[in-house]
Amino acid sequence: MDRLARRRSVDYIMKGISTGFAVISLLALAWILITLFGLGLPALNSTIFTKVMADGGLLNAIVGSLIMVFIALLIGAPLGIMAGTFLAEAGRGSKFAEAVRFINDILLSAPSILLGVFVYLMIVVPMGGSSGWAGIIALAIIIMPVVVRTTEDMLTLVPISLREAAFALGSPMWKVIMAVTWRSARTGIITGILLALARAAGETAPLLFTAFGNSNWTLDLGGAFPSLPLAINLFAQSPDPNQVSIAWAGALLITIGVLALNIITRVVLAPKK
Repeated sequence: MDRLARRRSVDYIMKGISTGFAVISLLALAWILITLFGLGLPALNSTIFTKVMADGGLLNAIVGSLIMVFIALLIGAPLGIMAGTFLAEAGRGSKFAEAVRFINDILLSAPSILLGVFVYLMIVVPMGGSSGWAGIIALAIIIMPVVVRTTEDMLTLVPISLREAAFALGSPMWKVIMAVTWRSARTGIITGILLALARAAGETAPLLFTAFGNSNWTLDLGGAFPSLPLAINLFAQSPDPNQVSIAWAGALLITIGVLALNIITRVVLAPKK
């Protein structure tokens, strides 16, 4: 009985600690959301969506962020899916796969500002100036390792029996991957892409070295290019309270966009009953 009572006590203690940390995390999230809505919602008006940064709006920054993140996603997500598929399917146990996995882990854990400095030295300096393309490459490098890791993990969870059944029917490996493993792991892969998208959408440090920002309207990716995180960073440092309010509005827009994207995806990809 003593041993059973001790086990129950430990179980209750661990459950209490886990519940306590979960509550703290939820309270922190609620605090952030309340602060964002409380300070950002009053600043949301038609000016934010119709005027550029030079005129006290965020139109060019919003459009610039959408363009850069979308193109970066088109570059980074397919590369990440293919690399993750190689690690999970074709490269199991090989030294080359271990090297790829090691490099990917380094990229995944590297501070984003270091990636920005790398792109600055490799692209911005040789090109002679900041550009939207440099910002896109920096964001793609941020997106890719997240997609690689989640794709590999999700494909590893697919039962081997499914692959063996497909191979037994005479399906080639590429068809097994596309029709069986990708299809079985698609929810997890898309979730990983969304996580990478959310991370890239809010990055500021690498864009400071690459896209640099622009207060005027432009769609020229060959020059300094605007983005919402850079606009938030610029307005947040201003002594003008109105510009600080615009920064809060921009932060709220990013938060709402990421939350909406996650909610819509979960609803669309929810298992059909």
